[in-house]
Amino acid sequence: MTEPNEPEHVAVYLRFRRIFGDPAVRSATARKRRQRVEGSSVPFGDDRDPHGISDVLDGLTTKMGWTSPLARSELLASWSEIVGDEIAAHTSPTSIENGVLTVSCDSTAWATQLRLMRSTVTTTIASRYPDAGVESVRFEGPGVPSWKRGPRSIPGRGPRDTYG
Repeated sequence: MTEPNEPEHVAVYLRFRRIFGDPAVRSATARKRRQRVEGSSVPFGDDRDPHGISDVLDGLTTKMGWTSPLARSELLASWSEIVGDEIAAHTSPTSIENGVLTVSCDSTAWATQLRLMRSTVTTTIASRYPDAGVESVRFEGPGVPSWKRGPRSIPGRGPRDTYG
C-alpha cells in the first residue's frame, strides 16, 4: 500500500484517491448520492419543472399512506350523493371498520328497505371510492332502550309489574 518513509500528506492523498477516486470502490449509497447530485444540479434537466399542487398532494398522500383514510372520510362526507337526498335524510354513516360501513337508520323500516338495496349501494361505493376499502354495508335500525344500565338500575329481572 504505502511505504513507511512516505510523507504523511502523500499517504493521505493516496488513500483519499483510492477511496473516492475509483467509482467501483465507492459504496452503492455513495454512487446513488453522486448520481442524484449530478442530475439535480443541471439547469433545465429532468424533473426540474414545477408541478401542480394536485400532483404534489397526490404524491404526498400516496407516499405517506393517506389514500385510504382520505377516501373513507370523503365517502362519509358525500353520503347524500351516493344514496340520494331522500335516503340521506333518514340515514347517516357512522363508521368504517374492517371493511364494513355501518349506517344508522331512523327506523327499522328504512333499515329493512336499505338492506334490500345493499348490493346497489355497495357497487356504487366500490366504483366511486375504491381506496376506501369498503367490502360490505351494514344497516342498523334505532336501538331499543336498555333497562340494564343507568343510575337507577337494580340487579334482577327488572320492572315486570309495569307492563300489564
